Amino acid sequence: MRNPWLLALLALTALRLLGAALLPVSPDEAYYWVWGRALAPSYYDHPPMVALWTATGTALLGDNALGLRLLAPVGVAIGSVLLARAGEDLFPGRRVGEWGAALLNATLLFAAGSVLITPDTPLLVFWCAALWAAARLHRTQDGRWWLAFGVFAGLALLSKYTALLLGGGVVLWLLAEPRVRPWLLRWQLWAGGVLAIALFLPVVWWNSQHEWVSFAKQGGRAGTVGTGSSLRYLGELLGGQIALATPVVFVLCVAGTAMACRAWWRDRLPAAGLLVTLTVPAAALFLWQALGSRVQGNWPAILYPTACLAAAAFLGPRWRGWKLAGMGIGLAVMFAALLQASFAPLPLPRRSDPTLARLGGWPAFAAEVEAARQQRGAIFVATEEYGLAAELALHLPPGTPVVALGDRWDLFDLPPPPQGQAGLLVRSERRGDGPPLWPGATPDGGAVRQRKGIEAERYRLYAVRVAPGDPPLALLPARR
Repeated sequence: MRNPWLLALLALTALRLLGAALLPVSPDEAYYWVWGRALAPSYYDHPPMVALWTATGTALLGDNALGLRLLAPVGVAIGSVLLARAGEDLFPGRRVGEWGAALLNATLLFAAGSVLITPDTPLLVFWCAALWAAARLHRTQDGRWWLAFGVFAGLALLSKYTALLLGGGVVLWLLAEPRVRPWLLRWQLWAGGVLAIALFLPVVWWNSQHEWVSFAKQGGRAGTVGTGSSLRYLGELLGGQIALATPVVFVLCVAGTAMACRAWWRDRLPAAGLLVTLTVPAAALFLWQALGSRVQGNWPAILYPTACLAAAAFLGPRWRGWKLAGMGIGLAVMFAALLQASFAPLPLPRRSDPTLARLGGWPAFAAEVEAARQQRGAIFVATEEYGLAAELALHLPPGTPVVALGDRWDLFDLPPPPQGQAGLLVRSERRGDGPPLWPGATPDGGAVRQRKGIEAERYRLYAVRVAPGDPPLALLPARR
């Protein structure tokens, strides 16, 4: 093997696999692990792809951090190769794909998604795969690639609803670019669309059986009007993207996309048009959303595969130093973040270290909760927060039942705990001084989650008992 780019990707993937094994599991990841142990056609928060990935990884390697995340670094490596091939097909002989994939791997959004498992991880992988299929279609003019595009687009929709922007961007490309418009009369295009819809139908069916709750939740988030000012939300969106893409890569992506717009307008390059229609309309949508409400930092992640290809394709040799600097800074920040999250060499307080707040101290905290349960003679451990419940289910001994309460658990096919059993409710002090959701809960001490003696979070403990009239309760799967 003599390809330096591919060797670098393999080395980076090995580092990410090591990070996936060492990094503590976040509450959201633990929640997706529960999904993988209770597979369904869809869920309240997202479609099912992340659950299928966690179920596959843990079936192979067990219920541990590496098993939970296994497909993330592997999938990102495959997605990187496909993005590189897409760049080569769109701009043959110019190494656009390798540079674009390298820039994408330098963003914190892609780097985090290559170690942690979230719905954005499979979304980005299948987004890159669909882009590769579209690029192959453009280069070969073989209509069968529409079928592949449809499959990858459907798999992206099974990952996250923002994949709708993938299909919308390609439709806009077909309508706006005269040289690809004839595909609208070919059966392969429509068959690809049918394949995408068919793959997504289980999510539609599940929602129809659950009062369209997932569509309502995510659609409502997109249309919510916030209480802050437009300038504040716009500032948060732009500042977040500069940080998550890293400043140099962000500038390269913006400049490259602007040059791609110019090339499409002036030179009528269909390849430039594909990059523009998959980047600019979605970016405009997020900017519009930020005029009235907060846009989560990870939502615009779908913009970066095409924006990085645009930077590689349309920013000439004088930008080479910027590209190298962007890659170096991004990889250095990724390495520093992994080091701090895994080993905490810097004794930073919670307010200065997001890795402490989300990742720190879960195994030791679960051991403290288990000791408190045994001391009080409780049968199970319960909690009101879905992430906390999932963390305890993942870290407590398999023989300790974990009960989650809240309306979202009605949407799972999980049994309730037996009537009359006594339990120990764990409740974060962040939820305030109000009474717990569990009727009749009585205070029974406290616990602290910490890492190397630095406090991450405080919790109150309550004695509870299962009785008729309790809120929805679900007995979570145990670690195998």
